[in-house]
Amino acid sequence: MGTVALKGVQKSFNETPIVESLDLDFPDGSFTVLVGPSGCGKSTTLRMIAGLESVSSGSISIDGKDVTELEPRDRNIAMVFQNYALYPHLSVLENIAFPLRATKTPRDTARKRAQDIADSLGLGHLTHRKPKELSGGQQQRVAIGRAIIREPSVFLFDEPLSNLDAKLRVETRSELLAIQKGLGITSIYVTHDQEEAMTLSDRMVVMREGKIAQVGTPAEVYATPANVFVATFVGSPKMNIIAGTMDGTAFTSHNGESWSFTSSHTGDVLVGLRPEDLTLKPAENGPGVIEQIELLGPRAVVSVALGEQKLVSVVEAEPLATLASGQKVTVEFAAEKAHVFDGSSEERIEKVAIS
Repeated sequence: MGTVALKGVQKSFNETPIVESLDLDFPDGSFTVLVGPSGCGKSTTLRMIAGLESVSSGSISIDGKDVTELEPRDRNIAMVFQNYALYPHLSVLENIAFPLRATKTPRDTARKRAQDIADSLGLGHLTHRKPKELSGGQQQRVAIGRAIIREPSVFLFDEPLSNLDAKLRVETRSELLAIQKGLGITSIYVTHDQEEAMTLSDRMVVMREGKIAQVGTPAEVYATPANVFVATFVGSPKMNIIAGTMDGTAFTSHNGESWSFTSSHTGDVLVGLRPEDLTLKPAENGPGVIEQIELLGPRAVVSVALGEQKLVSVVEAEPLATLASGQKVTVEFAAEKAHVFDGSSEERIEKVAIS
């Protein structure tokens, strides 16, 4: 078992709230990613679970046991940090075996267990090397191996891939996910990279200013963002947000553009449109003007000025051939693809009937 539960967890520094009343459950064997911009409280939350930060109020339990006041060593967790924290004077094998050696496990037993883990991580041929002789991805696997050997109930990952280059980060991400699924150990992972969160997690916890903005599977968070913050944070390029008014038969932007949009909701709204759901069509008198085209192989990210409104569209190869910078275009979208948010609260309007 490796369940984790946070009940009303709060953390303040000098009376300034950093994390506010979190209620979260992490199911056994799950891979949950805490994601959000810098300063949102995700790393502080992870450190409280690890016992590296005290809790101002609330409680943390692991496997049903209250660990709020326990030292990190007594929580049966293993943590992998951003800098890996390997011992430079020890070999790969000695680094992996270190937690067992620290608990007075017989040397031969510790080395055999470390060798088995090194083999499973594709490090078997590198066990004699020192950390400085390894690539970033290999060092990361050594750090994971050192965590695995403790046989913890919970893995905690604090942005472990942020020091790797883009290509290696993608490769190591896949390896990490395979390792976690193979072991079935409950894992909690912190990152500011929403693409990493979407790729790795069974469940995403999107945080903002110390609070939970939304919890759900990556597909749920992407398809039905709870508010404008989540809508624009998750997805690349980010969602377009157009401010305007609904009157039951149309949506009219504050810029004066109007789209047919039958809805039961009236008043000030924010309409969100994923770039891939915007269609651009050349038109001599079109209201939009293409400002920039960023080629991405067979598709492109196209920036459009619609009066004072700036929009982004992802355009595939065939329609892209008809577009050029400076060209006038119409901007179209299917109403059922739109996300509608309240103009004041910026929360999703759940009961919008769109046709």
